[in-house]
Amino acid sequence: MPNSRMQHEPALDNADWPPALEIVNQAGRSPIVLICEHASNHMPAEYGGLGLGPVDLGRHIAWDVGAAEVTRHLARLLDAPAFLAGYSRLLIDLNRPLGAASSIPLVSEATPIPGNHDLAPAERERREAVMFQPFHRGVAHFLDARQARGEGSVIVAIHSYTPVFHGKQRPWHAGVLFAQAASMGQKVIEALRAAAPGLLVEANVPYVIDGNDYAIPVHGDQRGHPAILIEIRNDLIATPDGAERWAGYLAGALSA
Repeated sequence: MPNSRMQHEPALDNADWPPALEIVNQAGRSPIVLICEHASNHMPAEYGGLGLGPVDLGRHIAWDVGAAEVTRHLARLLDAPAFLAGYSRLLIDLNRPLGAASSIPLVSEATPIPGNHDLAPAERERREAVMFQPFHRGVAHFLDARQARGEGSVIVAIHSYTPVFHGKQRPWHAGVLFAQAASMGQKVIEALRAAAPGLLVEANVPYVIDGNDYAIPVHGDQRGHPAILIEIRNDLIATPDGAERWAGYLAGALSA
């Protein structure tokens, strides 16, 4: 558990407490704005891995495997700005509304998270202030500046998912999730299906955009920006070659 001195201190800009937000290609000319809320599994040493070992901290429960690499490649291929998170979602999930049960999870999939039990209100507030708010404030300020210049934005969030969840196989290679941007979502689905023979891509799998989501509703739908979330099965992007290949598929689909 963090010591009392650290309860309200902001993260320091060093290896153990990096910035909550990394912006790649901020001056990118594409209207597409890439968001990767689960880019990192980093935890400051004082958290002791929240009671988990290195194997668990490398799993999907701590981050979206491969998503950051896909996002970086895609930023380059599209000349798009990209916003990547600096901390593990086990500390606080950037794609969950504050106060939601899954915001600071007690259990992720079937794995208990000991270090998230019995948190003091001050520790919850610190994670919000140090990890959650700077990320979303940075995205919001960027979108505000674009709008002030009369430039449009299209929100694309990049995520990954496990091939098996609670013992159930997930057959899709990727899913495109959307709420209000159904037209854009369907076009991206068709373009991805055409990108390579046999690709199985469906709408709103393995999840849907609902009240448990944050980035797409807040930065996209509520602002009137077309917004989709792309989920890629993580065994397909767990290697550098796989991540680069899928970035190519997505770049073609989004450009189309």
